[in-house]
Amino acid sequence: MVAVALLGAITHQTLAAWGSADARPGSFFGRFRSIPSASFANAVVVLYAVSTLLGGVVYLYFRVDVRPELERAGHWHVLGFFDLKEHFAAIGLALLPAYWVCWRRPLANEPAQTRTALTSILAFIIWWGFLSGHVANNIMGFGS
Repeated sequence: MVAVALLGAITHQTLAAWGSADARPGSFFGRFRSIPSASFANAVVVLYAVSTLLGGVVYLYFRVDVRPELERAGHWHVLGFFDLKEHFAAIGLALLPAYWVCWRRPLANEPAQTRTALTSILAFIIWWGFLSGHVANNIMGFGS
């Protein structure tokens, strides 16, 4: 549930950040931009931290029970994607303070490239983690 809320918040903020500032009010991007993107920053930071913490709790089970099975079955590409997930998650944690500072009080005359870049990087990390986690979880029907 935390991961789904995080996906929704970062996706909404990323689409709003990438959308044109002069989008028509009734258009797809116009509706995204009608909600202030900065209002998602605190939620993204808290949800990312909670999601990472919960992932760390589940990681022990993965490392002890699931990973050896994947290694025996020869799913090296899945393990590689999952290892990238771990590295990306750590990079995302390191980016969170900069992300939060950029979105805390965005000024009207301030260039938005930094906010957009940090939000896009975090969105990539979150979507990568979500998709690679699901593939690793579902590849051999774990938990069933």
